[in-house]
Amino acid sequence: MGGQTTPPSLSEPFPTISPELARLLRPLFSSASPNCGIAVAVIRGTERTVACRGYSDRAVERPVRADTRFELGSVTKTFTALLLAEMVARGEVRYDDPIDRYLPADAVPGYPHDRPITLLHLATHTSGLPRLPVGLAPTAVPRWFTNPYATFSAAHLLRALPRTPVRGMPGAQVRYSSLGCGLLGLVLENAADLRYEELLASRVCGPLGLVDTSCGPGREALTGYRRGRRVPSFRLPALPGAAALRSTADDMLRFLQAHLAVDAVPIPEQTGAGAALRAALRDVSKPRVEHRRTGARICLIWNQRLSAEGDLVFQSGSTRSFSAFAGFNPAAQVGLVAMASTLPGLRRRFTQTAYEMLRRLSG
Repeated sequence: MGGQTTPPSLSEPFPTISPELARLLRPLFSSASPNCGIAVAVIRGTERTVACRGYSDRAVERPVRADTRFELGSVTKTFTALLLAEMVARGEVRYDDPIDRYLPADAVPGYPHDRPITLLHLATHTSGLPRLPVGLAPTAVPRWFTNPYATFSAAHLLRALPRTPVRGMPGAQVRYSSLGCGLLGLVLENAADLRYEELLASRVCGPLGLVDTSCGPGREALTGYRRGRRVPSFRLPALPGAAALRSTADDMLRFLQAHLAVDAVPIPEQTGAGAALRAALRDVSKPRVEHRRTGARICLIWNQRLSAEGDLVFQSGSTRSFSAFAGFNPAAQVGLVAMASTLPGLRRRFTQTAYEMLRRLSG
């Protein structure tokens, strides 16, 4: 890929890219801890660039590369949204299907039955479900700074759902819910009778050529640290569709390119799969809901903000030791992925700075 670089130096991540792009990206690299590993991928028209800094493993000083895997956190949700849109395009599910249709009868949240929670509600954060599952705290708190959700299983989730309160009428208000999006992944599993990761691999990652994107640690995984100590790989067995994916700068570049140039993406055409995935790529960035106070829009999981530079479509995420941002501007044909082995915080505004970089790249 043009401009791709993996420098061994921690201090200079831009030895081979243009001075102008280096100047634009420097604040993004400065916004993260100097000791963390970072990978940034940029699309500008026909230009493709990957820039990296730091080590994927400090113990052996292995440098971060374009194929180093980072934890995506809630950027995972954009893959789940694409899977939903793909299954809708195939006619396997519908956006207005009630979730009851794909859950055991004794594992349905309590809500007004005259307006059930639908798949679209889950994908637009309008289900009224809480942010996290009921009953998660007892298993999560003892591992809060390492791997809080690792022992919360799908069985735990199904037992918790009947006790899960729904705030207000589904569809009435935007309330961010990782539970809702994770539940969407489970619903799609049940509809297809296939595990989430296998379904995603066959319908999205395989056709798009995302060879290093999956829920498992895999090869060349970056080691996370907290206060100088290694943090275990993030696990989310009950809700993989919410935050369990890992990916690389190379794969995320392909993922954004697929959204920016749908017709140019080489997708296998067997049994109509290509047409369904292309339809899904067009569908996920259509606005569905608007925030009453801010005017910001929710597409299928993706956020959309209107700006002088065009519509900015984006999503951020984090785990206990990683931060990630992915965004694109269809009108400007610009895309940005930024991943770091650091947590977002008040002093290190990595994901916020990535959003500002997307705006500047679009100008």
